[in-house]
Amino acid sequence: MFDNILIANRGEIACRIIATCRRLGIHATAVFSEADTNARHVRMADTAICIGPAAAAESYLRGDRLISAAHECGAQAIHPGYGFLSENAAFARAVERAGLVLIGPSAETMELMGSKAAAKARMEPAGVPLIPGYHGAGQGDEALLTQARQIGFPLMLKAAAGGGGKGMRVVQAAEHFGEALQAARREAAGAFGDQRMILERYLERPRHIEAQVFADSHGNTMHLFERDCSSQRRHQKIIEEAPAPGLPAGLREDLLAAAVRAAKAVNYRGAGTVEFLVDGEEFFFLEMNTRLQVEHPVTEMITGLDLVEWQIRVAAGQPLPLRQEAISLNGHAMEARIYAEDPARGFVPSSGRIDRLRLASGSAVRVDSGVDAGDQVSMHYDPLIAKLVVHADHREACRTRLLEALKTSFIAGPTTNLGFLQALAGSQAFADGRIDTGLLDREPDIGQAIAEPPGAVLAAAAAHWLVGEEAQDSWPGPWSHCDGWRLGVAAGRSLEIECGPRRQLVQARGVAGEYHMQVADGAHRVRLQALGDACYGLLVDDQAHRIWIHKQDELQLEVCLGPDRWTCIRHPRFEAATSGGIGDGRILAPMPGKILEVRATAGDAAKEGETLLIMEAMKMELAVKAPFAGRIEELAVAAGSMVEADAWLLTLAPTAAPAP
Repeated sequence: MFDNILIANRGEIACRIIATCRRLGIHATAVFSEADTNARHVRMADTAICIGPAAAAESYLRGDRLISAAHECGAQAIHPGYGFLSENAAFARAVERAGLVLIGPSAETMELMGSKAAAKARMEPAGVPLIPGYHGAGQGDEALLTQARQIGFPLMLKAAAGGGGKGMRVVQAAEHFGEALQAARREAAGAFGDQRMILERYLERPRHIEAQVFADSHGNTMHLFERDCSSQRRHQKIIEEAPAPGLPAGLREDLLAAAVRAAKAVNYRGAGTVEFLVDGEEFFFLEMNTRLQVEHPVTEMITGLDLVEWQIRVAAGQPLPLRQEAISLNGHAMEARIYAEDPARGFVPSSGRIDRLRLASGSAVRVDSGVDAGDQVSMHYDPLIAKLVVHADHREACRTRLLEALKTSFIAGPTTNLGFLQALAGSQAFADGRIDTGLLDREPDIGQAIAEPPGAVLAAAAAHWLVGEEAQDSWPGPWSHCDGWRLGVAAGRSLEIECGPRRQLVQARGVAGEYHMQVADGAHRVRLQALGDACYGLLVDDQAHRIWIHKQDELQLEVCLGPDRWTCIRHPRFEAATSGGIGDGRILAPMPGKILEVRATAGDAAKEGETLLIMEAMKMELAVKAPFAGRIEELAVAAGSMVEADAWLLTLAPTAAPAP
């Protein structure tokens, strides 16, 4: 067994690996960039070594610095986690040449499986079903277009060298192929340093089901059951679960057997994931990830195993701790990925300081996180804040537990997707297990709160603010009480609350959590009672609700009612309300990042929806489009510029409307 392991990663996965090292009595050495000097994984580690500037290309992607750090601290092995260099064959070879052990498969296996084209060529003779498509060497524009026409549209463009949704485009028709190809190549080059593409028949409504496999150097290969990762947005996983719901027993057995054959076909060692697309009664090989998956906790929850421990033992030359027949499946598990991102703005990444952090806890709840309150979500890295994992005896109990855990969780600071996750877990489509990989893109209303907040939400927010004001009374005399008392008759108190698409006036009479309120949908008797840990009992007339109220600051609350999470903002009475519109035409950056390409030129006309420039941030590429037709008046950025969120990019003067 190793005495010292260097963890060549950051964030929650680094913290996760450190936890297992600590349990096994292994010295854990972390690495960090200058942006991560005070990061949680640095605070957790036994030793931590700085490896360079904030940019990943100058720190976490510098294999030479990682190997030097391993020698400096006396580590015998390097655990790469996921992302960064975890599937980089050149790094694996460099680690071996340096006399160190990489906790993962061989460089040859990484190289083979890192190329989708080569992987498909190896899977076919092993009897692993493939999606019809093209994965050849001809990579010219015309050659790929010719192949695309033969496969037929719609089809999927994919980066041959990577995964995770990067360098991936669905092309509906031949006339869109050229532009999609250039965008996919550009994104693939940025993410993997490789522009090669493969083409596949596009399956309209498949499920994404993956098998966890493990193999050692003693000839043992097994599976640890499957996970369903079909809840996706733009090919990015959102909620994962194990086992896959509604999968016929025969199909499950065939899929798991194919996954084991795939691992044997490439002489696999360690933890790996064989991903499949399931279409009706058929399944097709998608790719093999030669590393630990982000969603590995759901497998740990249903098997009771520590996959990181198994990785370490296999890398140390030990056989797999158990045989296939000794692995049993227990209950159901789900994982929700909590990101710093703004669902209302197209899920653009968010960044900034985490002012408050409350994540669910309990015997059947697990949180894997790389941050604490006071930490920064950096624009330089993936904006994952935490993974919220729950377990129960069966799927519906598990879904209910996940929904409850999301309601009790709260993050103040950067905008997060907590409300989106909550609405998705509470949706009928998810409850019924009807999710396929394209559902959330086809039906964007799934995972979104209803348009207008119920009156109970406004009543709860108003009552919470009123109770708070009453609690601030400075002395017991009647003149200081915030109860609306007047000589002769009690006066009402009013609050201007913005919730959903508009502001509404709420008028209330009463005190101590019991009020008569006039809300948009009528008059109500309201009682609010604290139950503890942000949980409240709310009675509106004769209807009782169990709700959660999270306080962002003095003027902003988040109210969780049913499956929905509402942000309520209190405005001073008579505050001037600005009207919407195109304003001064200044187009601002939707997120912090780097300008990759500027397509606009001062003086040019722009159509509504036309792409003006392309940004990159947190491993994502975003097209900034004209919100209305107009003329480019001024450009404030150039290709290569680094910008903060809401930075001025350009000014677009609206085209005058024709005279009536």
